[in-house]
Amino acid sequence: MKAVMYHYVRKENEAFPLFKFLHVDDFKKQLDYLSKNFGILHPSVLKESVITGKPADGVVLTFDDGVKDHYEFVLPELLDRGLSAIFYVSTGVYENNKILGVHRLHLLLGKFPSEKIYHALLDLVKNEMLSHAHVKEFQTIPYSLQNNDEYTNQVKRMMNYLIGYKYREQVLDQLMEDFFGGDKNIFGSFYLSIGEIKKMHDLGMVMGSHTRTHPVLSKLSPTEQKTEIQTSFDYLENICIKLPYKTFCYPYGGFHSFTDETENILKEEGCLFSFNVEERDISEKDLVGRSQALPRYDCNYFPHGKLWENKRILNEEK
Repeated sequence: MKAVMYHYVRKENEAFPLFKFLHVDDFKKQLDYLSKNFGILHPSVLKESVITGKPADGVVLTFDDGVKDHYEFVLPELLDRGLSAIFYVSTGVYENNKILGVHRLHLLLGKFPSEKIYHALLDLVKNEMLSHAHVKEFQTIPYSLQNNDEYTNQVKRMMNYLIGYKYREQVLDQLMEDFFGGDKNIFGSFYLSIGEIKKMHDLGMVMGSHTRTHPVLSKLSPTEQKTEIQTSFDYLENICIKLPYKTFCYPYGGFHSFTDETENILKEEGCLFSFNVEERDISEKDLVGRSQALPRYDCNYFPHGKLWENKRILNEEK
């Protein structure tokens, strides 16, 4: 039994020539490949496997971050094929009407050279804003599976892992103001609307929690973690009336991004299963012994999963 993780699935946009995403044409090809070689399972099959402890043969599709791509490009393709999937949403964006920090970085790095963003950060981030706990771990583990240049890795590590959360928002606010004039004009077209979430749920898609504000949970206190998880599930329940079951996936993923306490909180919240990022199959041992940290492949592990690259930009760099 396999689970596959997707984020952005879209067509190219010259306004963001450096943006990294899976092209919708490659997504279709990958669905063909997965269907032919493994078979694509309804999420309810995974639910039953968690309950029985017996993994089924096939692949479960999962999509993170609740971006507009999932309604515009993914949903029609799934419906055409008679498929269903799990979609994980960070609910805080609907309370704040503000793009999440992780996605602000994607937008900045998708439009401007990473070296330019890096040097802008150096002007804004002071040493006292950085936490030096787990520096070695956060410098080596995150982004090891991504094909990033070193400036991109440094920007992401600094802003997603090392900076204190009380400083992070103000730094990102300033970056977005300097480079985009703010993010109000981008917000409406970036995430699923509440109506779209409800429609996807009504059409048989499974909606899961991706926390409220997409933090690295291991950086938070148990009380803060519980609030992130509980409020997100509550918000989804209000939108969807009633979730068929609770499922969760960890922001950023990897064992460095959550703790034993996080798993206990999820169990207490009645979450049936949660996804980590670990590129291997789901085993009986996982289902029986650690259903709050099920392994999941990135889509780039399989054929047709390579992220799209702007050939014009690549040719200019040669």
